[in-house]
Amino acid sequence: MSTFALRITSGDESPYPTGNVTIESLTEKNWLLYAMQNYDNPCCHTTSEFYEDIKRLKYVKKLVTQYENGGELKEKLILNHVIALGNVLGPDALVRILFLKLREHLGIIKPFLVMLNVLPAVVVAIGRDARDYRTDEIVMDMRVVAALRRV
Repeated sequence: MSTFALRITSGDESPYPTGNVTIESLTEKNWLLYAMQNYDNPCCHTTSEFYEDIKRLKYVKKLVTQYENGGELKEKLILNHVIALGNVLGPDALVRILFLKLREHLGIIKPFLVMLNVLPAVVVAIGRDARDYRTDEIVMDMRVVAALRRV
C-alpha cells in the first residue's frame, strides 16, 4: 500500500483532496498517480521529463505487441526501457505498473523481470477486480528466455 501527500497552496476552499491518498488497487484510473508518488529521478526538473520517462511504458508495450504479432524480438531495447523505468520508479512500482499495463503479455514480460531479479512471488491488487497474480503460475515465452540467455 502506498501513500502520497498532496499539498494545497491555494486556500481552504480547494476542490482537490488534501492529506494522504492511499492506492490499494492499481487501476487504469490511478496508475499515473501511483507512478508519480514512486517516481524518484533527481535529474528531473519538469513534468515533461516525468512524462518522457513514462512514455517508456508505451514503447515496451509496442515492442512486445510487435513481437507477439510475428515481429522480431528486440530484447535489448525492451530490457533497456525496463531498466530505465526501474531506475526511476523502483522495482515494486515497476512490476505493478507493468502487470497492469501489459496484462495480456505477462508471459513475454516475465522473463525480463526474472532476469533483473525484481519479480516477487505475488503481485498484488492489479486492475478493477484487485487481482493478485501468483508469478509462478505465469508461463514464460521460451523464445524470450532463450534470447535473454544470449544477452
